[in-house]
Amino acid sequence: MFHLCFLFLLLSPVKSNGETITTFPAILIFGDSTVDTGNNNYITTAVKANHYPYGKDFPAHFPTGRFSNGKLTVDFLASMLGVKESIPPFLYPGLSTYELVTGVSFASAGTGYDTLTTAITRVLPMSKQVEYFKSYSERLKKIVGEKEARRIINRALVAVSAGTNDFIFNFYDVPTRQAEFNIYNYQEFILERLHDFVKELHTLGCRTMLIAGLPPIGCLPIQITAKFKELDRKCISQQNVEAQAYNKRLKELTFQIQMSLKGSRIFYVDIYKPIMDMIRSPEIHGFTETVKGCCGTGLLEAGPICTPLTPLCQNSSEYLFFDSIHPSEKAYRYVTECLMKEIIDKL
Repeated sequence: MFHLCFLFLLLSPVKSNGETITTFPAILIFGDSTVDTGNNNYITTAVKANHYPYGKDFPAHFPTGRFSNGKLTVDFLASMLGVKESIPPFLYPGLSTYELVTGVSFASAGTGYDTLTTAITRVLPMSKQVEYFKSYSERLKKIVGEKEARRIINRALVAVSAGTNDFIFNFYDVPTRQAEFNIYNYQEFILERLHDFVKELHTLGCRTMLIAGLPPIGCLPIQITAKFKELDRKCISQQNVEAQAYNKRLKELTFQIQMSLKGSRIFYVDIYKPIMDMIRSPEIHGFTETVKGCCGTGLLEAGPICTPLTPLCQNSSEYLFFDSIHPSEKAYRYVTECLMKEIIDKL
């Protein structure tokens, strides 16, 4: 009992005057590499970031499985909300009681809402992440009891970030789904699966959810490389227009879902705009490079081909992207700051 009381005291941030700040007891994360804090380290897949140079700017300077040089948006979000400094992966075998109670990530780099996406990458589909969440709930009950476990899950902040891989793997670069759908119908296909996913989380007790939209897909270095020659690097406008159209539909959908799910608070999170802000005004944010990654040539290197033997840029904080797909820690921090300004009053 003393252990549990001490644990709950740790979960309540306190102002300097001793007043307790109302916050979330836990943060629970679902999605892809933008929010995977290391789950892929523990599954059989080539999609891993458990090696240098990933994590070179993380505390203690070691690779954690995060696809960045340091922390991700969800880590900064947990810190800014006063929950904890970083979010551990659920599959980490050494998870402490404190880490379990305050939240984990179930995300898996390379996943998406479309089952065809994970058939290519061999990572955790969104359905498997839900299974792990159910396992998490049972473990939580054993720690704090059924009533308190239900309270923690009901009051937890849930973040979901996925969809980019679906469009890159199945529509743009490997156009498998183009045989079945035009872009409008494929967006509808993905949104229907997202809707089902959110409804299932609600059934399992989740109430407050942040649903991230798509980034400017056409500005990812790997997409630019696939479309243009090295000397003519610019964002692919059509892919960006389509990402914005998807985001508009997603924003409308989140409102509809909230109206249909009793007691829910569902928020659309715009990550498109802050990334475009950094691309359009790099000097304001301290960036010198926005169309190449820091790792290697910056054109293709990511995951298994961004290795300890790959040359690096001199200063990763001057690069918007750390590899050819994923933002740098500095970019993730800015995205989080924008997110907090957008939703903090609502939360």
